[in-house]
Amino acid sequence: MSARLPMKTCLGFGIGTVGVSIMLNAVTAYYPAFMTTVLGQSPEIAGYLMMGAKLYDAVVDMIIGSMSDKSRSKWGRRRPFMLMGAILSAASFLMLFAPPALGQGALIAYMIAAQVIYSTAYSLFAVPYMALPAELTEGFAERTRLLSFRTVFVSIGQMLATAGTAAIIKAGGAGGPAYATMGLVMALIIFGAMTATVLSVPATHAEEAHADAPPPLSLPRQIALMGRNRPYMLLLGAKVFQFLAFASIGSCGLLYLLNVLGVGYGGQILLTSVQNIVTALSMPVWVWSGKKIGKRGTYLIGVFIFCATALSWLAAPHGVANAGLIARGIASGFGSGALILMSISMLGDTMVYDRAITGMGREGLLSSTAAVLEKASFALGVAVLGVFLRAAHYIPTMGGKLVTQPPSAIFALTMGYAVIPAAMFVVNGVFLYLYDLDEGKMAAARRGAAA
Repeated sequence: MSARLPMKTCLGFGIGTVGVSIMLNAVTAYYPAFMTTVLGQSPEIAGYLMMGAKLYDAVVDMIIGSMSDKSRSKWGRRRPFMLMGAILSAASFLMLFAPPALGQGALIAYMIAAQVIYSTAYSLFAVPYMALPAELTEGFAERTRLLSFRTVFVSIGQMLATAGTAAIIKAGGAGGPAYATMGLVMALIIFGAMTATVLSVPATHAEEAHADAPPPLSLPRQIALMGRNRPYMLLLGAKVFQFLAFASIGSCGLLYLLNVLGVGYGGQILLTSVQNIVTALSMPVWVWSGKKIGKRGTYLIGVFIFCATALSWLAAPHGVANAGLIARGIASGFGSGALILMSISMLGDTMVYDRAITGMGREGLLSSTAAVLEKASFALGVAVLGVFLRAAHYIPTMGGKLVTQPPSAIFALTMGYAVIPAAMFVVNGVFLYLYDLDEGKMAAARRGAAA
């Protein structure tokens, strides 16, 4: 299984993350703005809705991860879940951005239902999807190569989720019909990308991958055994602060560009396009770096670049020139390439390491546990930012209109986009500094398992 994976498998695996990226990034970036500038809701309500959905995910992820580990079908144990996720993902995305005309109470009830369907759909696809890298190859470096394809498609998905959506919304006048059109277009892309992965990756079967595995343990006992996997636990700690940072950026990023910098949707298109193009182009550099200095060292380089770029926004003036947006887009895109590629590659490594030290094939459970912490951290970050903005007297509007925000709201948006993410990634870097899983430790674990 450590042989070089065929290009078809790499491309087929990677393209699914276009749908995942749109689901995550478009909702993160545009749902708060949609609620506060089109539907006239407070950022606090939007934050609570997103937090509730993520906390609901915490239960669903564990169930889906465990079920996919035990699944038996001619399609393999992951693909049936992913196909159902593709269908529901497209439907729920459209629901979020094309709600019917409703009163206040009915609108909130509708959005709760839409968020529940969205969260279930995302988990159905993403949890088994992220278990696949540990099953498709045993190669330490080959897994990084496989995931470099995914990271390129992450960039494409993020560009569609931020720049593409902004272009559609801007062309439609930034009102309700514009968001509905965006929702329909992106829903079709989500379905196509996720379905392409389901049809392209080979089926993985529990009985083939782990024929000599010990009898399964109860879920509580399996969770308790995770403590033996020190690299996995350190990675989980790092992910908590990584997603607190991402929640802060995602929740107030567009509002920061609109209200603080005054560059509008055009600035969003330029900045995110540059970021994602550079992230995709940086993959050969980071794959080489992962082999040369290791995955941990490469990740920490990305942390340094990310923090420096985040803090540089403190010096950005209102109406910042395109050159300033492009320069920051290049830096953040380059640093993000290291963060995205290495964090997911290390997650796959910890799954293989877990298999070696426990004898159990529970990639779905490990993937879902990581997803639970990611989403819980993200939910907490989104909710806190919503309360923070309301306390700072952010003024919501309707119909896509903008108003002059008070200085307290400007300060809160600047903190949420620049200072808080940098602080979170400093703590994230401490966890990764302690992470020590490399090829030598992996080989020793396998020798111990064989003995």
